[in-house]
Amino acid sequence: MVILGEVLAVTVPAAMALMAGTAPYEWSLPAALFACIALPLRHRRPWLSLLACLPALLGGLGWPATVVALYHIGRTSGVRSMAAWVAVTTLTPATLVVINESLPPSRTLLTYAFTLFVSGAPTALGALITTRQELTTTLAEAQRARAAELAAREHSARAAERARIAREIHDAVGHHATLIAVESAALAATTDEPETRVAALRLRTSAKEALNEMRAALALLHAEPPRNQDGIPTLVERARAAGVKVTLDDQSGPIPPAVGRAAFRVVQEALTNVTKHAPGAEVHVRLSQRDGTLRISVVNGPPTAAAAEPKGDGIGLHGLAERVRLAGGTLRCGPSGDGFAVEATLPISSSEDGEEGAGSRGARRGQASA
Repeated sequence: MVILGEVLAVTVPAAMALMAGTAPYEWSLPAALFACIALPLRHRRPWLSLLACLPALLGGLGWPATVVALYHIGRTSGVRSMAAWVAVTTLTPATLVVINESLPPSRTLLTYAFTLFVSGAPTALGALITTRQELTTTLAEAQRARAAELAAREHSARAAERARIAREIHDAVGHHATLIAVESAALAATTDEPETRVAALRLRTSAKEALNEMRAALALLHAEPPRNQDGIPTLVERARAAGVKVTLDDQSGPIPPAVGRAAFRVVQEALTNVTKHAPGAEVHVRLSQRDGTLRISVVNGPPTAAAAEPKGDGIGLHGLAERVRLAGGTLRCGPSGDGFAVEATLPISSSEDGEEGAGSRGARRGQASA
């Protein structure tokens, strides 16, 4: 398309010069054709192309090529440059006509006005098209800036609303968790029964940990996520103290904190489900590491007591699956013999930063679902 336009820009003025029939001078037609041949120079040297049209203007056949050159001047030049070239292309041919034909003042004025119009029209057209394109670009940039501003305002409003909700949850739930911890400590200090004292202290510890977990989830407490080798053994010991028959076979090595956080949540959710749906069942927790992957298996046998009436929305495993998926792993849950199995695989060979981002998103989703 560009090549075709360039060919037309050269051949159409040349054809118009050839069809003129008569020429004032013998050199008029060669000068006009030379001006047409020089038109491609307007892309690199607009002034040189227009300068080549001046002899053709004096010869009387240079207007077609001059119009094309002036249009490009209007597209690419500033106001001063446009005014100067319009003045040159107006005065040069008009003055020659006035001198050769000895025109009276009225016709002289008319000649200069008509020549000014012929020179100024293509120049003004080129300038208007360029201005329109610049305005279109400016409007598009303004729209993008407006959209970015609206997006920033929306993000700020959402952040403010999340902060407000976080404060509300922290104040309300934190108040009750703190009361549980304080009253448990008071019960442990006043009771004479050793079993009651142990249970009260365990309840106090659970309340404090629940409060810390809530603060971490609300980004109010920037705590280091528990690592696999630190958090899961403590979790298993706590489950044993609560009466769950659980064994731990930990054959994993060092892993990133984000992966340890996700593994902790897998085991935590599995043990919680055993407590609710398979009371008295034996649970085997196994962790192994192979080929850059952490494998987690939590398998429980049949319950030895009747399960309590299930409460809650029942989407804990769905939230856990979403957490594992965000961490780049897979989760499989289903019957295993007479019991139930939860098996997860988590990649530990990717960058820790990426895992941390995915793990934190999964942690928020999983805590909301559990």
